[in-house]
Amino acid sequence: MKGSLIIVGFFVVGLMLGVTGYVPDFLTDGDLSTYALYALLFLVGITVGADSGALDIIRNVKLELVLVPVFIIVGTYIGVGIVSFFMEDISFKDALAVGSGFGYYSLSSILISEIRGETLGAIALVSNIIREVTTLLFAPVMVMAFGKLAPIAAGGATAMDSTLSVVKKFSGKEYVLISIFSGTVLTVLVPLLVMFILEVL
Repeated sequence: MKGSLIIVGFFVVGLMLGVTGYVPDFLTDGDLSTYALYALLFLVGITVGADSGALDIIRNVKLELVLVPVFIIVGTYIGVGIVSFFMEDISFKDALAVGSGFGYYSLSSILISEIRGETLGAIALVSNIIREVTTLLFAPVMVMAFGKLAPIAAGGATAMDSTLSVVKKFSGKEYVLISIFSGTVLTVLVPLLVMFILEVL
């Protein structure tokens, strides 16, 4: 929770600096965000590749494990699809791209900003932070109302790291493996799905 609040704080401070104009010119250079994106993708690759535990889980996957991230993707797309009908300024395609962040706000927001612009990127950042914070705050309620897989579904890509602690606490230790697998799969799919939706569809 503390980490999420720090991230929100940095975002708010950056937003205020941008609005007031107290930002060095080199920070507003469009090329800087592109290089940041390349670095982030590189680091994500290293993180996933170096996590032997996560890779072992994927190698020894069972059908039941595969269905968890599949249903999270389907449920997320149904949800953002419904929401897009009530938002005049965001198309169905853009809503799908934002939803494809699955809580991975840093990577998805930079990708979307590069492809579609800063406004949609900011929307992706805020919506995916909300997804993570909501999971952290309401995990016990989710378990009571929807079952022990609910925090894993709500956490999305974050279920492998930042929301794993609440999954373990409120769903139980037996759900940790499912949470790590689902979060890892969604983390890997975020850049692929965002780019596919915005550049291919």
